Amino acid sequence: MKTFKNLNNGGKNGAQRIGTGVSRGVNMLNGILYVSCGIVLLFSWLKDPQKTRAALTKAWRAFENILPQFLGVLVLVGIILAYFDANSISKVLGHQSGWWGVAVAAIVGAITLIPPFVAFPTAALLLKGGAGFMQMGAFVSALMMVGVVTMPLEMRYFGRKITFFRNGLAFVFSFVVAWVIGAIVR
Repeated sequence: MKTFKNLNNGGKNGAQRIGTGVSRGVNMLNGILYVSCGIVLLFSWLKDPQKTRAALTKAWRAFENILPQFLGVLVLVGIILAYFDANSISKVLGHQSGWWGVAVAAIVGAITLIPPFVAFPTAALLLKGGAGFMQMGAFVSALMMVGVVTMPLEMRYFGRKITFFRNGLAFVFSFVVAWVIGAIVR
């Protein structure tokens, strides 16, 4: 049985072995979820078509509101992945970058305002592009918990001291998350 350490040190073949098994499981889970949603939607339609139509209309409007943010970030990540090759991403955010890469990822995550439904696919794309697990753990943790962009609003409600304390603690915690992920993956 291969361990994460053996797969991680296996280079490209190790990453391919991990991705292949995960991909099959994800595809099957997606299929199960789509079929389940379809069955529930059909049941809802048979029970009350007007409410189902209203719910679908509301969901479509929410999707239209989310789509520009999602596409904007995906285009940006796509440009980054097209401009930088896997070696460049690995140097800055890869496993070899160590704690320096974790710090860079945490800082970028702290100053970026991206919703969670965009953050996780972005991290997945960066992982496929050569980023490390620790670095992406710090990136997503800082992205979700640290709010440099939203600090003025937060200060208005909670005060300056609590805002800096909470954001500082969250920033430090993103390094703890990276350390835990690094300990598990190694």
